[in-house]
Amino acid sequence: MKYLFRFRLFVPTIMLILSVYSVQAQIRIPVKKKTTERTNQEIDKTIDNGLDKLFGKKGKKKNKETAKTDNKETSAKSEQTQGKTDEDDDPEMKWAKYDFIPGSMVLFEDNLSDEDNGEFPSHWDLIKGRVEVVEFDARNSICFFSAESMVIPYIKNRDKDYLPEAFTLEFDAWFEKNEYSEYIIRFWDVKNQESVYMPPVFISGNAVRYSDFKDSYPGKDYYWNNNSSFWRHVAIAFNKRSLKVYLDDSRVINVPNIEANPTGITISCDGFNTVGVKGINRIITNVRIAEGGPKLYDKFLTDGKIVATGITFETNKATLKPESMGVINKIYKIMEKHPELKFSVEGHTDNVGDEDFNMKLSQARAETVRNKLVNMGISPDRLTVKGLGETMPVADNNTQEGRANNRRVEFVKM
Repeated sequence: MKYLFRFRLFVPTIMLILSVYSVQAQIRIPVKKKTTERTNQEIDKTIDNGLDKLFGKKGKKKNKETAKTDNKETSAKSEQTQGKTDEDDDPEMKWAKYDFIPGSMVLFEDNLSDEDNGEFPSHWDLIKGRVEVVEFDARNSICFFSAESMVIPYIKNRDKDYLPEAFTLEFDAWFEKNEYSEYIIRFWDVKNQESVYMPPVFISGNAVRYSDFKDSYPGKDYYWNNNSSFWRHVAIAFNKRSLKVYLDDSRVINVPNIEANPTGITISCDGFNTVGVKGINRIITNVRIAEGGPKLYDKFLTDGKIVATGITFETNKATLKPESMGVINKIYKIMEKHPELKFSVEGHTDNVGDEDFNMKLSQARAETVRNKLVNMGISPDRLTVKGLGETMPVADNNTQEGRANNRRVEFVKM
């Protein structure tokens, strides 16, 4: 009994030590930290080396053949899981059935491009926890450093119902290999609004849960049992009473009737997101809230054109983001159903950067969209192209939301 008692005391002690190591190791994020933190980084390296030994990880040194193999595997996984494309890719092959249509008017946008690493993101308010801007995987992101960290968009009149009866929410979320990651979306501003009788949406790398509804991403295991790390594009559409949630190219849940009125957005990580030693299992970026409008064809009948802020591109490139295929697929179906329609595809940019560059960029982006529709089967003589650069803004270029609304592709009836 004496030895059993000592063993029982010994086990919690070891668990406590490992817990401390785990918490310290969570700050191992590949970010640009300030000079004053260099000493902490050296300490972190020592901790990380100790963790590597504890968990039996191999050292960093590899022979050339192993390095080549790892690079090939990493490259293949990146192409398969991150949804990134270049000019030669055909995202519609994977996203052919994608039917998510982003709202046409951007209410809140944050790509964190104007933020300083290590600071709290200026377009957000903190409810609890610790949240900072980090540079991760070559993009500025929001990192939830502590368990159950919670943020809300810093938006005008946030104490009131700022969500229209039809709206969309999008963001990119990181999911780390074999580490538990789950993000929670509440449909009210926890700090400034009264709670809404509407369950949160729980987003994991391979599944979505909402009340009694849950389903998995096709062909993947539930929760965190993944074979690779990846970004996942999360899209949520609410329309009067229905709720749809998408992970990348797939609609995962579709709830037809929700008796609730969403009033705001709160985003947090789950308390169990502290599990693991890397500490990079709770990172989001590219958050957008937009007002959903009438169906695209109805809008066309009213205005004589379709304005698509949901067709988006890589920064300063004419490379389509794959989630743009929802809008493009819809345009294709409209043109297929109405063979008499002809469109001028017109590209627009914000005013950031050189004016001549923006003009050429808008032309190239319009051509990319036209070529995509032609490749899908639309006759080339039904589509012309025009780049208008920053010459026709529809919103204030001094805000991220205004710039997002100015970056658009219009389909104007000919």
